[in-house]
Formats: sequence, structure tokens, C-alpha cells
Amino acid sequence: MASRNRRPFVLPQAPLSPTAGLGLKPEHYREALEDRTDGLWFEVHPENYMADGGPRLAWLEAIRSDHDMSMHGVGLSLGGAEPPNERHLARLKALVDRYQPALVSEHLAWSVHSGVYFNDLLPTPMTQEALDHFCRHVDRVQEVLGRKILIENPSRYIPMREEISEADFLSETVRRTGCGLLVDVNNVHVSAHNLAYDPIAYLEALPAEAIGEIHLAGHEADEALGEALLIDTHGAAVTVAVWTLYAKLIERIGARPTLIERDTNIPAYNVIREERDEAARLLASVQSRAVQHV
Repeated sequence: MASRNRRPFVLPQAPLSPTAGLGLKPEHYREALEDRTDGLWFEVHPENYMADGGPRLAWLEAIRSDHDMSMHGVGLSLGGAEPPNERHLARLKALVDRYQPALVSEHLAWSVHSGVYFNDLLPTPMTQEALDHFCRHVDRVQEVLGRKILIENPSRYIPMREEISEADFLSETVRRTGCGLLVDVNNVHVSAHNLAYDPIAYLEALPAEAIGEIHLAGHEADEALGEALLIDTHGAAVTVAVWTLYAKLIERIGARPTLIERDTNIPAYNVIREERDEAARLLASVQSRAVQHV
């Protein structure tokens, strides 16, 4: 069994402030480096920087010198039956130790089986056995890194075997391992639409104090099925429905570091900066009201 009531891991001494950030893309390195907006931070996929040198690390070094950073992993396959690859984990630790990101996160998903690597984040069954595996894997990552990580909720498309609700699965992972949560609001909207459940009830079932970061992204309708099936593409602007869900979430839990993600159909820098600024405006409004009520 995975450990229970584990001593919680701590975050770095300089936590990420509850402002809005952007996913860092090579197309935007120059503009990101020149952007001195107060509170702006950047998030990277560490797998893109696991190298001994080269231009990407040089850019990352330069941007990290002026901005806070978060690392959002996609390759540990924590939701699978097999433990995390120790070589991959060692390379992640080296990168984390070098750049000291304020937050490190991964997914409730799997992508590796019997040495075969799949180019996707595949769904983890919501079963007791899967929960036990997942908690052991989260424990191992936190032990190696020596710090707390955040776990992101998945996007889902079809019903699967479910002994435990997804919200309970994530909540129990938090309780057992001391990890935190990264709430992807777009994933909540997409999954709730596809599987016909209440996104507000889902968010309210998550432990508010464990939420350390929020993601906002875009989705698109399936080419064949249209609006009957939404796909988490990260290739479009954040929709009104997702903005509305996000506003309700931060009204309940307070301002949290919030990232705008765009991984395909990359627009000009100023386009995603506008979305970032909208998130920053909503966060500032929540913070202002919180101060007024003190």
C-alpha cells in the first residue's frame, strides 16, 4: 500500500505569487525576455530542456534571471502501473536543482508501458489499485526531488471503470502523499461536458487548500462529432465558459498562480499576453475584495 498521512513536503522558500503567467514557447523567447511586466512568470515543460547545453538552456537561463518559473512535466507516466523511470527522474532533479522553479507539477495520466512510450497522456482508471500505484509514484518523485509537487487533473473523453470519483482520487492522493493540486479549468470543462457531470460540484469536491496552481487553455470540437465531443487541444483561445468557471473557482478559493497555455496554433506573443492580462485582472479583483473584507 502507498503511505498514509505522510509528512508533507514543503515548497521552496520563495513561492510563486498569485499572479498570471504564460507557457514559454521558443517562438516567443525574445519577447518573453524583453517583457518586464510586474508579476509575469513562465512555465516550461522540463523534457524540452533536459540537455547539457545549447541555445534552449541559454535562453532559459536568461529568462529565469528576470522571472519566476514553474516546471510542468509530461513524461513521468505517474498514472501507469510501472514506477517512474529513474533516469528520467534524475534528469528532472538536475534541472530543478539548477533553475529552482517555484513549482513542479505532473499529470494524473500515463504514457509508458513495458518500455513503449506513447505520444499522449492516457487516462488512468479510477480504481483502488490505480490509486495505490499512483500514490507510490508521487511519493517517489517527491522523495527524489526533495519537494512537494502538484498533480493536474486530466481531460476525459469516454466513461471508464470507476470505483472512486476523480475528485476523490485526487483528494486521497493529496492526503496520502502531501502533494498539491494543479487545477486545469479547461480540463474540468471538457471532461464535464463529455461525461455529463457538474463542473462546479467537481471543483467544490477538491480540497481548496491543496490547489497550488491553475491552468487555463482552449479546446475545440471534434472534427467528426462536433460539439458532442470536446477535445483539449491547447490550440485555441480560452472560451467564455472556461473563463466563467475560472472566476467562480477563484472566488471560492482565492487568488492562485494562473497559467495561460497554448501548445498548438501558436499565436503572436501579444495575443496570449492579452489572455494573461485578463487572468491577471480577475486575480487582482479577487485579491482586492479579500483585502476589503479583512
